[in-house]
Amino acid sequence: MNKEYASAAAALDGLIADGMTLAVGGFGLCGIPEALIAALRDTGKRDLTVASNNAGVDGFGLGLLLESRQIKKMISSYVGENKEFERQYLSGELELEFAPQGTLAERLRAGGAGIAAFYTRTAYGTKIAEGKETREFDGHHYVMERGLPVDVALVKAEVADTAGNLRFAKTARNFNPLAATAGRVCVAEVERIVPAGEIAPDDIHLPGIYVDRIVVNAAPEKRIEKRTVREAA
Repeated sequence: MNKEYASAAAALDGLIADGMTLAVGGFGLCGIPEALIAALRDTGKRDLTVASNNAGVDGFGLGLLLESRQIKKMISSYVGENKEFERQYLSGELELEFAPQGTLAERLRAGGAGIAAFYTRTAYGTKIAEGKETREFDGHHYVMERGLPVDVALVKAEVADTAGNLRFAKTARNFNPLAATAGRVCVAEVERIVPAGEIAPDDIHLPGIYVDRIVVNAAPEKRIEKRTVREAA
């Protein structure tokens, strides 16, 4: 089975429809599927629910989809770097489901593992727990959280082999493998593809059985979300 597609647009062809739920990997602007997000914008599909730790920044990453008003709802942990996100949320134009970072990660993992729900102590007694089932175990209070399977996962890896096995670079391993397993269909954007067998088995971070389509973006922009430098001596 040939999993490689010639472009990001081709990799999304026939997959995206109005009203879909997607998981998008990455941590801040690290390890985000830049080309796939731009191609998703170009599909023009709307009313999307997107689960992602961040919502990109103004004019880049998922910020592109916010500007084009294609996202109806975000399921996120941290949204502090995007003024358009803030504006849409405060004006009631965008639905937002806050999920603590670890809870979001576990919801995606559970969704990929076929686990319907789980209990966590995180967020008990806060607004995030309002309306959710709670239980007491061993003297501690827990909140029930639902697993989060999605229609399509868009992820970014450093390298793939032709079988779809992926290896991520450093911080890009945050959320990308979890998002990939949660998707009914997973599309991976990678910087290069190597022959099957070239990635050592112990170096494979995500088995190819989870990956349906691959597209190469050999020169991603890789923006720095917030540049911090030392003062000159």
